[in-house]
Amino acid sequence: MADALSASETLEAVDRSLSAELAGFLSGLSGRVAPAHLAAAGNCVIDTLGAIAYGCAQPWSMAAARHALATGGGGACTVVGLADRASPAMAAFANGTAAHAFELDDVHEEAVNHPGAVVVPAALAVAEELDASGLAFLEAVVVGYEAMARAGLGVGPVSHMLAGFHPTSMSGVFGAAAAAAHLRGLDADRLNHAFGIAASLASGTMEFAASGGMAKRIHAGRAAEGGIMAASLAADGFEGARDGLAGRHGFCRVFTDDPRPELLVEGLGERWMIDEITVKPYASCSDVHPMVQATSELVAERDIRARQIERIAVHTTTKVVELNDMDGTASVMAAQYSAPFNVAAAVLADPSDPATFSPERIADPALAALQARVTLVLDPAFDATYAWKQGARVEITTTDGRVLERTVHGQRGSMHDPLSDAEIERKFHTLAEGRLDPRVPEVVRSLPDRPVRALTRLLRSR
Repeated sequence: MADALSASETLEAVDRSLSAELAGFLSGLSGRVAPAHLAAAGNCVIDTLGAIAYGCAQPWSMAAARHALATGGGGACTVVGLADRASPAMAAFANGTAAHAFELDDVHEEAVNHPGAVVVPAALAVAEELDASGLAFLEAVVVGYEAMARAGLGVGPVSHMLAGFHPTSMSGVFGAAAAAAHLRGLDADRLNHAFGIAASLASGTMEFAASGGMAKRIHAGRAAEGGIMAASLAADGFEGARDGLAGRHGFCRVFTDDPRPELLVEGLGERWMIDEITVKPYASCSDVHPMVQATSELVAERDIRARQIERIAVHTTTKVVELNDMDGTASVMAAQYSAPFNVAAAVLADPSDPATFSPERIADPALAALQARVTLVLDPAFDATYAWKQGARVEITTTDGRVLERTVHGQRGSMHDPLSDAEIERKFHTLAEGRLDPRVPEVVRSLPDRPVRALTRLLRSR
């Protein structure tokens, strides 16, 4: 076979892999992250810490924290809200679970994943262990967001998710590995090995959307833990697959019917993932936010009451029709994921208040009754921009025959209509009141000139 590659030529081809190219770019960012991206990272940290503050009191988060302290207690790293500390991996597991505990964490819409809940806990734990500078920590956040979102894009996120994989837990491990590797000072070769190891740790399915349970709540924490493990092993000389992301049996090809591995590196240094983050104004699945916003606006402008509503038709995406059409009164998880429930809540409650999704509130018979009058309609117009730009059209038919309509395409909080710094800080204070030191946002914004311990000492039990 005259045209077969020799062993050395094959190794050279692998060394030029897309995984290696991404690792080469990310490993060269130390001291080179633009101030605007450091500021964006600060906003992501503030938002994630607010989500952790609210989430750590949830029963599933408390169970995760107990597990972290039982299996990795006695370490150097903060478990937010507690006096006891844990190992880096277990602190990241507990804090990542808390960040993802109540659907309050940020989103990269096109990658369909939640970088903040994975990357911030991983970076925070490793930075604290190493007593790193605040600048290195913020850089690690930027690096982790880049790796996680690009892995999410490269796997063909819609196909990936509709096949039953949960993108946050699957692609999250690469973001956590990249953030931890940055703080440990790994070179391009070692980071690529970390990616190869991480490919064997990717896990998590969407079955929670069908039959419930708490497993989704630990998905971000498990990804953060796994990424720290991958980077630690790589730092110790452990070797991973050299094309773990884009190889023949790599992450981006195995877990999808629509692989897009070229997106791992397309526009590196020009398109930054941290510029594309959605900060959630509502404690529910971000795919339903356009319909929640549209309904809330109609209700406020037209002074609509539930008794005046005959039916509500929501024109939306394939993903929402297939994975978000469930009885939201069945559990807190179902309420936060259910499109019909969230539309009903936008009429009868305040979707910006996390308490709307409390067990007591979701049991309200009025919510169940209105939810039953909501129908989801597949609309190709919104599929065409999913998930880069989310959209929905809400049509409320009243009992006197009027049809009131509102379209939201690019919802509030997304990169198409972002929240201001002040709004992000206001969200933090709402979620963290009585739970975390109110100086946290101020300290986060000063981190380029301070050690990370200036932040972590504010996150322990008060």
